[in-house]
Amino acid sequence: MPLNLAAVFCLAVSLFAVVGADDPYRFFNWNVTYGDIYPLGVRQQGILINGQFPGPDIYSVTNDNLIINVFNSLDEPFLLSWNGIQQRRNSYQDGVYGTTCPIPPGKNFTYILQVKDQIGSFYYFPSLAFHKAAGGFGGIRILSRPRIPVPFPDPAGDYTVLIGDWYKSNHTDLKAKLDRGKKLPLADGILINGRGPNGASFTVEQGKTYRLRISNVGLQNSLNFRIQGHRMTLVEVEGTHSVQTSYSWLDVHPGQSYSVLVKADQPAQDYLVAVSTRFTTDVLTTSAIFHYSNSAGPVSGPPPGGPTIQIDESLNQARSIRTNLTASGPRPNPQGSYHYGLINTTKTIRLANSAGLINGKQRYAVNSVSFVPADTPLKLADFFTIEGVFRVGSISDNPTGGGLYLDTSVLGVDYRAFIEIVFENKENIVQSWHLDGYSFFVVGMDGGLWSSASRSQYNLRDAISRSTVQVYPKSWTAIYVALDNVGMWNLRSEFWARQYLGQQLYLRVYTASTSLRDEFPIPKNALLCGRASGRHTRPL
Repeated sequence: MPLNLAAVFCLAVSLFAVVGADDPYRFFNWNVTYGDIYPLGVRQQGILINGQFPGPDIYSVTNDNLIINVFNSLDEPFLLSWNGIQQRRNSYQDGVYGTTCPIPPGKNFTYILQVKDQIGSFYYFPSLAFHKAAGGFGGIRILSRPRIPVPFPDPAGDYTVLIGDWYKSNHTDLKAKLDRGKKLPLADGILINGRGPNGASFTVEQGKTYRLRISNVGLQNSLNFRIQGHRMTLVEVEGTHSVQTSYSWLDVHPGQSYSVLVKADQPAQDYLVAVSTRFTTDVLTTSAIFHYSNSAGPVSGPPPGGPTIQIDESLNQARSIRTNLTASGPRPNPQGSYHYGLINTTKTIRLANSAGLINGKQRYAVNSVSFVPADTPLKLADFFTIEGVFRVGSISDNPTGGGLYLDTSVLGVDYRAFIEIVFENKENIVQSWHLDGYSFFVVGMDGGLWSSASRSQYNLRDAISRSTVQVYPKSWTAIYVALDNVGMWNLRSEFWARQYLGQQLYLRVYTASTSLRDEFPIPKNALLCGRASGRHTRPL
């Protein structure tokens, strides 16, 4: 059975003494099970956390220590990862297979995370196999410390809104299809907080303002979010307070998170929240209810219309999302006090996504390399200096233009370097990229081919800082990253079939230093697997 909270507390204190003693601890005891769910009216095998689908929200404050004991009651290995949580100096806790051994069936593992110097809206999800298609995800919110000013009044309410495409097929069937080298079809529908059409509702009081934390936890589709008769004011993007721009709709690409403020300033009745797929020939749409507590009547009229295949409108909106330079972030100093545009980059990495067949099966690649997992988590192999698990430089830092091939892609970069990464998308899809362990500045995006001349149009003043960014069809997106977080960090496509079939790699941010100022030691309770089995972490 799961450990009790007292036992988890003792474990946390003994395991992670390097965490600041003044920072609060929050304890979570989670049991992961299968259970029947019916989100689109068909019985499916869902992944539940403490019997919930979606899983429970994590509430926290900047610098909190989160002690999350996860008991795996499934019949297969399981891992949770934490989208957007930077795991400062501690990639061992990242919860992807390149850093963390899976939790065996019938066993538990206690994650010890610190939301160090972070605020904002994020989510967690199951990272192994194709578990994400069965649930196991939930919202994460990190509030500012009481003494840190927030650039808007406290809202009357604060809602997590998890949107995502969904299949009626069980996750095992979807995985089997991918393992046979096939592509996934268009999803069967869209869920809002795990519910189908009009299954979710958000209750508001007339005249008051509410915060919605919207995350796209789906598998492959960009989604358009809008509320009938209401405008939304964007206030936060994956941990960065944004310029407060008003929108009638918002494109949320796979893996992305936004916070908007919505004022209940319309006549008292119910309104539709509409979510629909973007850039698809067949448009999927679903809805939820925006319910006024003094509602005089039900929803009237059709769902609000939204854009469908138009690229320019989405690109223009993306360019309009900028950092609020005068607002405080997790610390009291203004977000604009870090002048990223005045720092010279030390390296440019160009990454091109592609698709093709290897041995007659569908695969996806970055710079022609289609990632295959090693037999041992890369971070553990690095720590124990186990040779032959991976090779730094197994992927080029520029597109090769060659045919696809299989390898365990690891790109070496230097600690404290300031680099430019250009994502190049020559395919006719909208791509979405996520980098674990970091927030980066989205300095530019445009159509066509990137060249050094493209830098002339970069935003070097107030680019948004985030961890997930889209790349439009036959286009490029450029980011700046300050490599200030030592570790092994997953860089992946958020199109889940693509990352499963190879469209990912790991950045090895390396320093020869063994100081705790640079990286925490391996956790004492770290699970050991593969060629790391039988070795020792540190004495308890």
